[in-house]
Amino acid sequence: MPQTKFQDVIFTLIMVLFMVYAMVTYNVYLNTGEMSAKLFIMGFKEIPIMMVIAFIAEFFVIGKLTKYFTFKTLDVKKSQPIFITLMISSLTVCFMCPLMSFIATLLFADYSWDIFLVLWVKTVILNFPMAFFYQIFFAGPIVRKIFRTIFKVK
Repeated sequence: MPQTKFQDVIFTLIMVLFMVYAMVTYNVYLNTGEMSAKLFIMGFKEIPIMMVIAFIAEFFVIGKLTKYFTFKTLDVKKSQPIFITLMISSLTVCFMCPLMSFIATLLFADYSWDIFLVLWVKTVILNFPMAFFYQIFFAGPIVRKIFRTIFKVK
């Protein structure tokens, strides 16, 4: 969708904001078990560091990997655009969820090194369904709509 590097930066920033806030808030809920207005405020605390990490990972590594695998697998001329979008979105979650779960476990979890791997795998298992469905059904369409509105892209 983005046509220039500048548009790619803006698109990635918006997507990262939507995904990081939702996933941080979801993880705060998992850790506290508390569903209240306070939960949505607590979600803002971890956003700055996680947004920077997510942006760098997505913009410089994961975005390139997902496009590589998508365009190696699908014929752009024969595939409908929705399938290309869905594959890029799905692969992004497949790569980003384990990475960001690793970083979140490393930075925020209360653990000892002997159970770090178990805690990380548990975090991935809990985060993956939320990240996938949120990306496909909510964040992806909303961010693409915002992007098309900002840049008047059809």
